[in-house]
Amino acid sequence: MDLWAWVLLLGLTGILAGLLGSLTGLGGAVVVIPVLIVGFGASFPVAAGAGLITILVTSSTTGATYVRDYLTDLRIGMFFEIATVPGAIIGASATVLLTHASLDDALLVALGIVLLAIIPGSLRRRNEELPAGVVPDRRSQRLGLVGEYHDQATDRDVRYAAAETSPALGVMFGAGIVSGMFGIGAGVFKVLALDHYLRLPMKVSTATSNFMMGVTAAAGAGVLLAAGYVNPLIAAPAAMGTALGAYSGSRLLPGLRNRTVRLILIPVVAVLGAETILRGVGLP
Repeated sequence: MDLWAWVLLLGLTGILAGLLGSLTGLGGAVVVIPVLIVGFGASFPVAAGAGLITILVTSSTTGATYVRDYLTDLRIGMFFEIATVPGAIIGASATVLLTHASLDDALLVALGIVLLAIIPGSLRRRNEELPAGVVPDRRSQRLGLVGEYHDQATDRDVRYAAAETSPALGVMFGAGIVSGMFGIGAGVFKVLALDHYLRLPMKVSTATSNFMMGVTAAAGAGVLLAAGYVNPLIAAPAAMGTALGAYSGSRLLPGLRNRTVRLILIPVVAVLGAETILRGVGLP
């Protein structure tokens, strides 16, 4: 494959990744990393390094749009970064150590399991448009973790409040570890914490996850960059495509229903999780 074909294919992969990432809150790396490993033969740490760069691009591209539409909850996002950033540094450091120990295949299998773990909860709430009966806990009330946005799809103002902040903090710390270790931004876990424990509307969860991933990815990317696992020839074309796809997705999300966003998320995660596990165990 010549250089221009390589760049074009990476760019197209980035466009798809950015579109799906911005719509689902996953950051796009869940598409980029399996494609780089399976389709381009990249090693796991190099793919993870490129994945973190695409996450930075997705977060930066969609951030302004979602903040303008009042979908991103900055107060909630910044509060939970106290858990995700330390986790990302720990996770990225663990990847460097495991790679030096030649445990790349084990990392692939673990990544696939991580991706599939999000599916059961999403399936249970697949028809839910807006959460009902949400009771904010004491910390949520004290910090004012509440918000409101105008839902274009239903043409109504939606008020919401964060519910269970303690388990959400634990999940966010785990999300940071997964982000740094696998280079995926761990949007699956951020969305899980925001949607399942905090009981935020799905579009708010998606937008806030996109915002948070940029900060988390920056922490992990610094470790992988210092270790020499960020390849510009791979990361740059994918990142440029991701920027275009993420911008397109950010224009589409406000007009979608919450249940539609959830139904987009499920098959994407299922296919990529299964594909990554098969690759890790040595199957084509």
